[in-house]
Amino acid sequence: MSSTPPADQTNQAVQIEAILERAKTESASDILLSAGMPPLLFINGQIRKLGTVTLSSQETRALVYGMLEKNEIAHFESERELDFSITYQEQFRFRCNAFWQKGTVGAALRLIPQSVPSLETLGLPPVTAELCNLNHGLILITGPTGHGKSTTMASMIDYINHTRSCHIITVEDPVEFLHTNAKSVIEQREVGTDTLSFASALRHVLRQAPHVIQVGEMRDLDTISTALTAAETGHLVISTLHTNDAVQTMDRIIDVFPPHQQNQIRQQLSGSLQAVISQRLIPKADKSGRVLACEILRINTAVANLIRENRTEQIQAVIETQSKRGMIAMDTTIKQLFLSGAITEDEARKAMRHPQVLFG
Repeated sequence: MSSTPPADQTNQAVQIEAILERAKTESASDILLSAGMPPLLFINGQIRKLGTVTLSSQETRALVYGMLEKNEIAHFESERELDFSITYQEQFRFRCNAFWQKGTVGAALRLIPQSVPSLETLGLPPVTAELCNLNHGLILITGPTGHGKSTTMASMIDYINHTRSCHIITVEDPVEFLHTNAKSVIEQREVGTDTLSFASALRHVLRQAPHVIQVGEMRDLDTISTALTAAETGHLVISTLHTNDAVQTMDRIIDVFPPHQQNQIRQQLSGSLQAVISQRLIPKADKSGRVLACEILRINTAVANLIRENRTEQIQAVIETQSKRGMIAMDTTIKQLFLSGAITEDEARKAMRHPQVLFG
């Protein structure tokens, strides 16, 4: 579902263009349109009001509907939710979600960078590129909403596209970064336009001869189950989860399934999972933006045994003691950022699991 906001039909359409322009020029990550508030920009994780005039319910409705096609409006009014994307000035893309709250229309828009940033530009450690060279298994990118999971996933796909000759299929809701074929062939499928759901796309993807499969988000039991099967059968699957760390990620996946299936899922997960990249963005000390802090779990025999034996709470200790095997603890990354002057002590302490080790 991709559309371009009309430029000259109504005053409200002009206003949405002005909001999009401000978001672009001020390097905002997100826009929030909500009745009773001025338009809001999210800049470096902080909310900034765009002016002082509040939007009425009629104005937010007009702003949101001005971005939608007729079929999208019909879907939105029947389902009360809508994920879509828009293009501004034929080069800037926004991932959007329209919703209802207290009987009024609202929307959240995220600015998608014009080009896919490299792994190095994002600040990801070299081990991330090693993970991109795997031929099979499941790689999960986790973290809170708005902390760069989709960007990291797109960067990994871009790295594979430029270094390997393979067939890549992405399933997204909606399509965010637009990839161009390099050494690989990439096909990007949008939920709602090219396929009915993540689960439906994954049920058929194995007949489409993929080597690498990107799943925008593992949202439900069917999607998780099918992704695990694809990872088990010789495909590299890259996806995201809204979890804070590796331990929570394991527990979330397993708990999705009914109790009588959980032992089987532990066996599947221990055999197919290759790595978990947990990340968060922390405000820089100089206020110029945010810097990436990440934790990396690589699955080895010890971790696989802990998953199978339902002792996931011990995984964190493995991460903290296996740095020579490519694992990185979040606290270690944050401490390094603080010691380098990239972030303040206050931000470091807020983000760390054990802030008492900051000066240890």
